[in-house]
Amino acid sequence: MRKYIVIAEEGERDLIAKYLPGCDYPVIVTGVGAINIIRSLQDVPRDAELINIGYAGSANFDIGTLVEVTEVRLNHPNVTYPEPVLKLTPLADQLSIINHQSSIKKSICFSNCDFVLASDYKDCVFDMELAFIAALGFKSLSSLKHVSDNLSLHAYHDFTHGVE
Repeated sequence: MRKYIVIAEEGERDLIAKYLPGCDYPVIVTGVGAINIIRSLQDVPRDAELINIGYAGSANFDIGTLVEVTEVRLNHPNVTYPEPVLKLTPLADQLSIINHQSSIKKSICFSNCDFVLASDYKDCVFDMELAFIAALGFKSLSSLKHVSDNLSLHAYHDFTHGVE
């Protein structure tokens, strides 16, 4: 069985060492956003098991909060249309040891095509990749997000030294 860790940017490798110590799965660095996800993962066999780990924003979770994502949706607050809610595989099913297990929140992730600067959604996280990974239909997908900002691009950049 093929198993991979998927991150958007090189700077997220630190999260692997911090939260998934001893996990030696190959790492795929996709780049940020939908097109980069599709191009980076299009040739990965669909029977693969993936763990996505990375930074995410939240309207109300404290910076530094660790979130296990239970399901993912697209964020489109201005329109409503039918689309599936994509359920994720619990991390415990993927790995027996996760560092900081007791302090992990479980929550929904909303994926976006742009950085979210404001939202009425609470008790969730926002990213720019997870829904697109999930939509590709891998056998198993789990996700762990580290809250890097409270919907502030400046704070995100200062915290992660990532995308501007």
